[in-house]
Amino acid sequence: MRLVLLSCLLFEVVVVTACAEHREPPGGAVRDVAKRRVGSLGAGGAPEPVSPQSSAVAASDNEDSLPFVPTGEQLASTAWRTWIYTDRGRERSRLGYLRVGEIVAAQAAGSNAGCAEGWARVNPRGYVCLGKGATKDLKHPMVLAASQRATRGAGLPYLYALAADDPPHFFFQLPSAREIRRLEGVEPAVRFSNWKRQHVDAVPAVAQLLGEPGEPPEFLRNHGHIVKPYGVEHRLEFSSHSGRAAADSGFALTHRFAWDGRWYAVTTEHDIVALDRLKIVVESALVGIEIHEQGTLASAAFGVDNGATRSRLDAAGQLAPVGMVTRRSPVVLTGRSRPGGLLEVAGGDWVAAAGLRIIPARKEYPSFATGERKWIDISILNQTLVAYVGRHPVYATLVSTGRGALGDPETGFATPRGTFMVYAKHVSATMDGADDATDSYSLLDVPFVQYFHKGFALHGTYWHDEFGKMRSHGCVNLAPKDAAWLFEWTDPNVPPGWHGVLNKDRGTVVHIHP
Repeated sequence: MRLVLLSCLLFEVVVVTACAEHREPPGGAVRDVAKRRVGSLGAGGAPEPVSPQSSAVAASDNEDSLPFVPTGEQLASTAWRTWIYTDRGRERSRLGYLRVGEIVAAQAAGSNAGCAEGWARVNPRGYVCLGKGATKDLKHPMVLAASQRATRGAGLPYLYALAADDPPHFFFQLPSAREIRRLEGVEPAVRFSNWKRQHVDAVPAVAQLLGEPGEPPEFLRNHGHIVKPYGVEHRLEFSSHSGRAAADSGFALTHRFAWDGRWYAVTTEHDIVALDRLKIVVESALVGIEIHEQGTLASAAFGVDNGATRSRLDAAGQLAPVGMVTRRSPVVLTGRSRPGGLLEVAGGDWVAAAGLRIIPARKEYPSFATGERKWIDISILNQTLVAYVGRHPVYATLVSTGRGALGDPETGFATPRGTFMVYAKHVSATMDGADDATDSYSLLDVPFVQYFHKGFALHGTYWHDEFGKMRSHGCVNLAPKDAAWLFEWTDPNVPPGWHGVLNKDRGTVVHIHP
């Protein structure tokens, strides 16, 4: 009963609690359900359209029950978040939202009731109110400024960076070298040269991520002034900047370019930052294992810190080394063993059990593990996650749950135990944890966030690489590639072009236990 009630309440809201989203999703105020510790509620996006005096529109409108047939028309979001509604009537509710710059197939709807500039039906379902939050003008300055959008399915959706000890200024137009010298007290060309030598040229992974930045984007040329989307905080502006980032900030970056002997990038919140004031994130190499063959799995395992030797039987029946199971690399165990603590891995090689961190196969299953139902099994003590379809495991990996271990999640940094359902999903969302002085953070665009209970979520993590250890404020931290895989696998589905959905139907079950 409690779970059903929570699902009903949370369909209309995004909650700010534990390791929660810093801002609400788009449009209007939200109710503060079970607020506990972090963040404040802000104006997340475009204003709500006016509800018509009668619900006749919804009653007579059956368009959304028909398949969406593209006509070539498109619309784009011009607000930080733009709501997608179930219908255009008085009792409409929210399905999800678009992020600024995102473009979806659309077609004009049959009535403008409650929306001065008209409603549009979007692919694959729902309605968007044109106006302050959305436009059919794909050359709109806000759309062009946000033209580099999130990438799904492969790892981190953006290029990410953390503020260095001397964090960056937020510029709204291209600064001159003279202004940089006045603000920072250093010669920008010298600082950039030192940073590039130490952090780019010496780190091939960073050099590959950054590439060779080109010219500034057109909207910044000729003294162009970057404009923030509706719903993003406007700070006090000085000559060409609006203050500095906090030292514990994380950023998602889009346009990268060279200007006046220095490299810059634009953040997703439309600030220009100097790259030599940042530490570029190289995402974790950890990636879980997809399990395709059902019925052959005894359990999954990952190499320990020092790795483990892989051996193979030669023609004489003797074991000979053929390679290594390196740190945190995954293997599937078949269930066969040999004297001396050797375990067989898929493919026929043998590995010492002492060199593996094993995810034990389940011997018993919860009642909901039936048929083709998807569910996620998380062990706090093992720091592991296994995704199941019924009783068949399909994916396994290491995670980081709350540092409070098996404590009370209402009073400390523990992950709640119980059975929940995913009720909201965001391609990325902003979080903060300023109440914890030992690990404060203000992190833009945390990737692939899936809320399952109050403000607790499964999400990707770009600020640490300690998966397999308790680390978080209560959420379940995932390596980026694992988070990306899980986001596409779970329900509710986030349609292409959308940035988030709210769930009024059954989401994927999340089962968390010791």
